[in-house]
Amino acid sequence: MDAVVYADRFSWQDYLVFSLMLLLSAGVGVYHGFFGQHQKSTTEYLLGGRNLRAFPVAMSLVASYISGVTVLGTPADIYKYGSQYWIIVVGIACMGLTVAKVFLPVFCQLQIKSSYEYLEMRFDRRVRTFASVLFVFDEIVFLPIVIYVPALAFSQVTGVGIYQIGVVVCAVCIFYTVLGGLRAVVWTDTLQIILMFTSVLIVVTLGTVSIGGVPEVWERCQEGDRLEIFNFNPSPFERHTVWSLVIGGYFYWTSFNAVNQTMVQRYMSLPSLKHAQIAIGIFTVGIIGIVSICCYTGLLIYATYHQCDPLLSHQIEDYDQLLPHFMMKTVGHLKGLPGLFMAGIFSAALSSLSTILNSLPSVILEDFLFSCCSLKLSEWWEQFIAKGLVLFFGILAVACLFIVEPLEGILEVTTSLTAIAAGTSFGMFALGMLFPFANGTGALCGAVASSVLVGWLSLGAHFASLNGFSRPILPVSTEGCNINETLNFITPRTNDDVFILYKLSYLWLAPIGVTTVISVGLIVSWLTGKEDIELANPDLFSPVIKGFLPTLGQRRQAPPSECIEINSSAKERNAVDEEATTVS
Repeated sequence: MDAVVYADRFSWQDYLVFSLMLLLSAGVGVYHGFFGQHQKSTTEYLLGGRNLRAFPVAMSLVASYISGVTVLGTPADIYKYGSQYWIIVVGIACMGLTVAKVFLPVFCQLQIKSSYEYLEMRFDRRVRTFASVLFVFDEIVFLPIVIYVPALAFSQVTGVGIYQIGVVVCAVCIFYTVLGGLRAVVWTDTLQIILMFTSVLIVVTLGTVSIGGVPEVWERCQEGDRLEIFNFNPSPFERHTVWSLVIGGYFYWTSFNAVNQTMVQRYMSLPSLKHAQIAIGIFTVGIIGIVSICCYTGLLIYATYHQCDPLLSHQIEDYDQLLPHFMMKTVGHLKGLPGLFMAGIFSAALSSLSTILNSLPSVILEDFLFSCCSLKLSEWWEQFIAKGLVLFFGILAVACLFIVEPLEGILEVTTSLTAIAAGTSFGMFALGMLFPFANGTGALCGAVASSVLVGWLSLGAHFASLNGFSRPILPVSTEGCNINETLNFITPRTNDDVFILYKLSYLWLAPIGVTTVISVGLIVSWLTGKEDIELANPDLFSPVIKGFLPTLGQRRQAPPSECIEINSSAKERNAVDEEATTVS
């Protein structure tokens, strides 16, 4: 297909608004790097001194997950497949409760810097290293996707090349992440998520008004078969059903938010368990709200183009470009508003990018250099390496942009790829915190089995897609287009020779990964010698399991399940650690 030429482009007011967003983000880094609280230690740089506030951390948690993939990919998914995806909010709500009550108390009690440090405490160094490798691999895969999706949208409405805008935006993100550490990331995330939410809400409101109101949107979507919520089809090969979205969505969201270092690092930046649970509550409500708005946006876009599909009429090249195309057609005449909207989209991307860039150095320092290599470094060298790693991974993300270009259906691609690491990692932590009998050998065997199985299913599905297999989308029309087009719907490409397991819904990958780790881990643990729960440290297990095993850690006196109040002074924190070591 020839490149699409757009008549609607950014005005100078739009460029000004967008540039102000980048300057504001950079300014936050400058403030926290030079004028804010001085970051004397690596703990303060990577964890903000463990004395941040619940609301900005909650906003940072929201920003960490809501990227351009969500904002652009979800409306496109709703446009193509209908509103069924919205029911995933039930799984998200259950996720918030699980994280707050099952997993967070353990991390908060142990006060660890890297979430994977827990796996060495509970099992052994092999398990910790394997999980850390999975995390690094997962984030490296996700980095270029985070940049590419909003860069594609920006290129669509400005004509600026994807690589050029990717370099500029990534450079700004590296700048404020290197200078300000976690404090800059958290406060920049807070500003960016507010900007993103505001810009999307304005565009959606104006779009709804222009089309005639919510009832008109609802009527057109109903006529186009887009309104489906309660699809109880039990088949695991159906793309979206209540079962796959609630169960699969729950496992996927919990896998990411319960144990992933990008999230745990923010939990640990708060002074107590209560503050962390409040942050998770705000985070859960915020996520449900944003996902709901994105789903409604997809319905609104369909109602706008229900008689003239933008892809078939050659107005766009890919369905992932639907939202920016809709924005320019709806509010493009209001100078400055398109710039605000694109600033919001890039704010979501910047927040996700900075979160990853801030978390990767923590894992590499704690889990590889300090744990595996047993290196002893001064504070200066630790911070130097951490900042160097931020720069390295930022450059790597831009360099890998060309890998993302051939991918279609960015929401499904991202979910299925990240499920390889997310499901496996979550299974390892669940095995450790909920099953006291499991041992290190079982955890490692379960993790390897899960990675191989889920990786095979995910990559196999992508190869099948490249060879012609695709799922049918709902009917789209070109009846209202002023073009010589005879197609009234997209005919799906199918391939009956595709291996049946490659047709599984991508939402089942995370549950398969978790189930494989736990089942294989328990079997191998039973065969190789169960752990003696009477000798176990109760701090390593979730509070929900302790009530069922009264003999757990009976030879030890467990401290209360509450985070220690942490002073912002790194010197005082080190003094407490040294005193504890002396007593033991």
